[in-house]
Amino acid sequence: MNEIENLDGAAGGLLQLSAGALRMELAPRVGGAIAALHEQRDGQRFDWLRPASAEALQRRDPFAMGSFPLLPWCNRIREGRAQSGGRVISIADGHPAAPSGRHPLHGIGWMREWRVDDAGPSSARLSLVVEADAQWPWRFEAEQVFGLDATGLHCEMRLTNRDDGPMPAGIGHHPYFPHRPGTRLRTDTAAMWRADAEVMPLALEATPEVAMLREGVELAQLDLDNNFAGWAHQARIDWPGDARALLLSAEAPLDFFVLYCPRGGAHFCAEPVSQCTDQINLLEQHGAPSLGGRLLAPGESLVGRWSLRSA
Repeated sequence: MNEIENLDGAAGGLLQLSAGALRMELAPRVGGAIAALHEQRDGQRFDWLRPASAEALQRRDPFAMGSFPLLPWCNRIREGRAQSGGRVISIADGHPAAPSGRHPLHGIGWMREWRVDDAGPSSARLSLVVEADAQWPWRFEAEQVFGLDATGLHCEMRLTNRDDGPMPAGIGHHPYFPHRPGTRLRTDTAAMWRADAEVMPLALEATPEVAMLREGVELAQLDLDNNFAGWAHQARIDWPGDARALLLSAEAPLDFFVLYCPRGGAHFCAEPVSQCTDQINLLEQHGAPSLGGRLLAPGESLVGRWSLRSA
């Protein structure tokens, strides 16, 4: 078992993992997040993900981490209200919801402390148990297994319904990548959910951005916060000035892709997810192929794997 470095009583501890030139810091008490992932070669550091600052760790701010888990839903739920199987989802107004303010996002797991079940020099397993309440009326368990090797990071997520009725379920991860000058992204999708000013889905279309991403585009040309359907399960990030590239890969059911790329931003997010925004409320109108998501029977699990490796 790795020693957990106690940075600060308020921040909790970090798990330090390494393999070859790769270094990773996990923050179990800050939403089970990745606090940093970087290469260390010849005394030089190159960040794969945005590193969390000491101040961010102290205030336990998951929005300032390198990546955090999304579950039991991904992205936003309109007004925090939905129904499934006769049960009412009613997310409290205090749930973080930036930037739109009214539509709670990213689920519950990123706001909870995770337990360290096992850790070694290059791997760790974190778990979470959440009891049913008036906001999310199902009991569930979750697990993240992280592993580093010479090629990169590999992560498995598991969400299990521990209640006595079917539970709607979505999983994913929310990595923040440095947006360095000239950064390019290439990925293949079928269509993009065009959204309103509050980032809520309006229509699924083969937009110009779909074609641009398929060919590879400099991110400075985009200003997006959108879901994409029909994802080919791989995205390539190139930092030309640094002669570096990463491959983000995923397996089903992480069949959808989210790109958050604000114009002029220092970071962007390329997210593997199992469902699109407001999937629960839009399912009857648009259907599962366009939206993803699952309904888990009692005891059933939703498992997704994703990885980051040097290209």
